[in-house]
Amino acid sequence: MMTVAEIGVDLLARLFADSGLGVVLVAAGTPIPGSYWGESEAGLIRHRLFVRLDTPLHSALHEAAHYLCMDPERREVLDRDAGGDYAEEDAVCYLQVLLIDRIAALTGSIRFNRQQLFADMDAWGYTFRLGSAQRWFESDADEARLWLERRGIQGLSPCPAL
Repeated sequence: MMTVAEIGVDLLARLFADSGLGVVLVAAGTPIPGSYWGESEAGLIRHRLFVRLDTPLHSALHEAAHYLCMDPERREVLDRDAGGDYAEEDAVCYLQVLLIDRIAALTGSIRFNRQQLFADMDAWGYTFRLGSAQRWFESDADEARLWLERRGIQGLSPCPAL
């Protein structure tokens, strides 16, 4: 499982800086503010993504993608539960895959790749009709991609700025 420690909080902060999402590192063993799932899972409160070094990278990307997919009014009242409907949740999952591409481009590391992200998503328990994150992304995610495109959400290629 890829963790925030492997890419560092600075890279996450740089990745989301232009979107208005700040990244806050929480001390080891401390509960993560705004975490929907608890434990080491990332948290969201307004314009802040809370992570620990042991936070799974897929969790940080997922919560950040929720932030990127919501409108400014929802961001202002955001506290733990990102809300949204099923279509938005699918778009969030799609966007987190695009974000791992961006991390790979920024770091130049082969460690950060879709295959590892898909494996981490499957291990965590994301569920998709086709049985795996990779099969969903490659064969059943057109609606999620279109949802992002209709809203003009950046991230549809590995390197443009958010």
